Amino acid sequence: MTQVPLERSENTFGDFKPAYNEAQAFAEANRCLYCSDAPCIKACPTSIDIPEFIRKIATGNIKGSARTIFEANILGMSCARVCPVETLCVGDCVYNELDAPPIQIGKLQRYSTDIAYAEGWRFFEAAPDSGKRVALIGAGPASLACAHMLRRHGHACTIFEKRDVIGGLNTTGVAPYKMKADRSADEVDWILGIGGVEVRTGVEVGADVTFEELERDYDAVFVGFGLGPDGWLHAEGEDLAGVEGAVEFIERMKLGPVDLSHVKRAVVLGGGNTAIDAARELAGLGVPHVAMVYRGDEDVMSGYAHEWKAAKQESCIGVWRTQPIGFVGAGGRVTGVKVTKVDAAKQPIAGSEHVVDADLVLLAIGQGKLGALLGGLEDIEVEKGRLVVDANQHLGRTGWYAGGDATNGGKEVVNAAAEGKTAAIAIDAWLNDGHSLRGGQHA
Repeated sequence: MTQVPLERSENTFGDFKPAYNEAQAFAEANRCLYCSDAPCIKACPTSIDIPEFIRKIATGNIKGSARTIFEANILGMSCARVCPVETLCVGDCVYNELDAPPIQIGKLQRYSTDIAYAEGWRFFEAAPDSGKRVALIGAGPASLACAHMLRRHGHACTIFEKRDVIGGLNTTGVAPYKMKADRSADEVDWILGIGGVEVRTGVEVGADVTFEELERDYDAVFVGFGLGPDGWLHAEGEDLAGVEGAVEFIERMKLGPVDLSHVKRAVVLGGGNTAIDAARELAGLGVPHVAMVYRGDEDVMSGYAHEWKAAKQESCIGVWRTQPIGFVGAGGRVTGVKVTKVDAAKQPIAGSEHVVDADLVLLAIGQGKLGALLGGLEDIEVEKGRLVVDANQHLGRTGWYAGGDATNGGKEVVNAAAEGKTAAIAIDAWLNDGHSLRGGQHA
């Protein structure tokens, strides 16, 4: 059973979108028009038959509803919580064109999948052993989706994960008001319950296990590692205590206790979804003053508008057209961020330099891309840090496939689930054609 520490600062948070009870789910499901050419399906990267699963809720067939969801997306439980449905399925609901509230698809999906977990329903079994073995690098959503589908085709799987915890960002990075680490652990156990998937934690491929060993011992390889560490400004004072990467901070908060008792003013640098999440989490953990500093304008920031609206309701403030240029401190600890105002072209405005007070600064200005880790392998193409794949998630190197953040640069969990499943289907077809990496069979 996947374990996460019991004492975690994320436990402070409750659900931002509370679950439906039976009456609420039934009433909402009966509002659905069950469109025959449903735009919500097209908006879902995993193409869940949304009208079908909702219709089954309305008729009391919750088990059938859950099966419909999981058949398309084995990570349907977490996606019900973490998907930005406002910009995907719910955003494309036909009710939006009728000036009526859209169907709350995410909440209905959560209703069915939560019941499936609570009841212990398992819809899929591993096929008879094919004699083939697939190595998967990284234990995040893409690899989990890929491994589950491969097991349904009878192929043995080994997942290599350099961390001690599995589940990827669902475990270490998702905002706790959407989903907590222990719920991610439940999902990992549920998915791996199909059997036949070995998970080796604390093993770094390329160091502890070589790429040559993978090709010697396995018939195919799937690359599902995520993004790299937090990006840094490389500015004066960045080594002061209290200047941290946002992703690193979020992971510490999700997997253990963090002490913010000394923090009265916090600044988050960036304007993306990680920055917004970090700001909301700081406010939720009791920091009195939280500001998000971004060099662009509010209406062009890359973070979702609905998430930023929630952040403002939680007393976070935005500081726009402001560029950080360094950090100041006292006694080895940060006391503020040196900034300058910038114009519409993001050029510094002379004489506008000043200091924004801060006891804690989180950098959310992007993460490194890990594609270069495979750059030394022949026929693998890396573009701007991302691994280049074709429509079947195949890398240029024979027998190698990839999906998730390593290829898409940091999209949603649902994208990783879709790409992992696509890769598994392609791997199965390739193996069934008699191909294998083992024994030098690179045909």
